[in-house]
Amino acid sequence: MEWRAQQPGDAQQPGKDGGGDSPPPPPVRPFLEVTCRSSGKVRRFAAGTMARYALHAINRKLEPGAPPALHVEAVRDGEEPVNFGPSAALADYGRGSRLQTITAQDAPGIHHALHVDTKQGDRQLSKEDAVDTEAIRGTCIYVAKIVLAFVFLFLLGGLLTYLLEVIPDMLQTASALELSEFL
Repeated sequence: MEWRAQQPGDAQQPGKDGGGDSPPPPPVRPFLEVTCRSSGKVRRFAAGTMARYALHAINRKLEPGAPPALHVEAVRDGEEPVNFGPSAALADYGRGSRLQTITAQDAPGIHHALHVDTKQGDRQLSKEDAVDTEAIRGTCIYVAKIVLAFVFLFLLGGLLTYLLEVIPDMLQTASALELSEFL
């Protein structure tokens, strides 16, 4: 005969009417959904996933040119968002809360993407454009430094070649002068 320990869910608990049927507990979702603000897609992660991994997985699947996610936050209407640090485990904060990513374009306290009206023709320089301009400027400076280094290398090589051709002739004339003095 086999003995088994009774689990807490095994016992029948009487309901309101005195019968043994109680309503089943609500199903537990084994995953969390994180909305990516850059792409608008919803990504699913196992409960307890570290925020660093979630950001890595979300940023890896972004389209080129889309701003990367910086951190994850839990948002509920009318409340201050809960930010997840890189080593924090993602968690569900109950009904009405949702997990979403935050990008560099998102301003503090504003939880919707900024749109640029291109119909009017007057386009303002956004943070992303400023970053692109700075990156182009840095690249130009880097290329200029490389070209300058090559110029100096060729000048140094030419100088050494000239000296290697001229020094033997100078030594021969110097030794010929010394020999003529002894004779």
